[in-house]
Amino acid sequence: MSYELLGILLPLILLMYLAFKGITLLILAPLMALLAAILTGGLPPIAAYTQVFMMNAADFIFAFFPLFFLGAIFGKLMDDSGSANAIARWIVAKLGKGNAILSVVICCAVLTYGGVSLFVVAFAIFPIAAALFRDADVPKRLIPGAIALGAFTFTMSAMPGTPAIQNAIPMPYFGTTAFAAPGLGIFAAIIMFGLGIAWLNFRERSARTSAEGYGAHEDAVPEPDSIMRAQTSNEGFDVNEIDPADPDLTPPGIILATAPIVIVVAVNLLFVSFLLPHLDTDYLAKPLFGETSVEAVGGVWAIVVALTTSILFLIAVDWRQYRDLRETLNKGADASVLPIFNTASLVGFGGVVAALPAFALVTEALMSASGGNPLVSVAMSVTTLSAMTGSASGGMSIALDALGDTFRTMADSSGTSLEAMHRVTSVSSGALDALPHNGAVITVLAIAKLTHKDSYFDIFVTAVVIPFLALVAIILLAGAFGGF
Repeated sequence: MSYELLGILLPLILLMYLAFKGITLLILAPLMALLAAILTGGLPPIAAYTQVFMMNAADFIFAFFPLFFLGAIFGKLMDDSGSANAIARWIVAKLGKGNAILSVVICCAVLTYGGVSLFVVAFAIFPIAAALFRDADVPKRLIPGAIALGAFTFTMSAMPGTPAIQNAIPMPYFGTTAFAAPGLGIFAAIIMFGLGIAWLNFRERSARTSAEGYGAHEDAVPEPDSIMRAQTSNEGFDVNEIDPADPDLTPPGIILATAPIVIVVAVNLLFVSFLLPHLDTDYLAKPLFGETSVEAVGGVWAIVVALTTSILFLIAVDWRQYRDLRETLNKGADASVLPIFNTASLVGFGGVVAALPAFALVTEALMSASGGNPLVSVAMSVTTLSAMTGSASGGMSIALDALGDTFRTMADSSGTSLEAMHRVTSVSSGALDALPHNGAVITVLAIAKLTHKDSYFDIFVTAVVIPFLALVAIILLAGAFGGF
């Protein structure tokens, strides 16, 4: 191993370790970027920070801040209106306590597919899950695995139309929309959901065989500030701004509660399928608008319009539900800042690493290992960086910023569908990101008052092993039949 390559790996290892210890990425990412520049001698440190790190971070914020901003407000409105809680309780009532695991997974999936932050979902669902598992005498240690399956996997990266940032980031690079390669996405989602449920049910049966029940636990949700100290916030909501469900709130009916989720998906689809093709967007080629194209920005526009429409609907219909609408909006807006700056800091770190001469060795190794297959190349790059950073969106952004043009050129020259490239990229981001240092993993365990020793194995199977199997499956399927 060359000295220059070690100069890249050491900062990455330190980034993983120190993030796991709870040091914010706002401090870690620039420091590790400077360390990489110093160790390799490839870039002047100060210039690396101001001209490379900051430019890459700023470009990410420029491209995706509206999604973080609107998504955070939408999630807060869903939470404070009682809609999230109403949906969860309705699903639980329909499935019954005999389907505790399935109920929790579906509750999380419905909410995250509708655009609610997985951190909001974890806080909203855990008290319900704890009561449900206790009544059914299912081990509490399985709750994090069920939440991870419903919130961290198929609705985050595979389901077509999901407004999750992991599904939005590939759009400008491949000129696609959130509904790219729906067949591949649904196939991956079926694998993740089916195998995940099978695994958790197997674990439940094994526990019953050994006479293990729910156990003696204190299930009060920890104070948000204690959770904030326990997690790294790699890509999540600022949990200081999340309140547990208000017990005095009268929740809306199920039709009204689910309407905002339906609106997000429906408006997104209608915009990209019917409105966008008829818009005159030639003006985007002008310098004033960044000399871009509708293919690069149309997907982001669709999600912005969909989330805005749903936010306006929530305010108009549920305004009596909010104790203080102004406070809800303010907290939602404020809560968007930390996640995007954390992710942007990772992107800035990746930009510095990619600018180092030694990164050419990494690129060459990845391309060589992939055999020139663009789907395998993008999957290897994104999974590797997502695992190292503990962030699906951060790892994906680093890979696409550094190699996006290369991936697209490879796809064009080989006739590989860009829609398939989008879906493989998105699924790749969630295949290896949920390692022990991942912020969402640490947060869910902290909410449940469980340790990695208690519950991480099931998270690893449902949110790492099975998504990786789904990734392999759709790469093989796309290679045989293309994007569909």
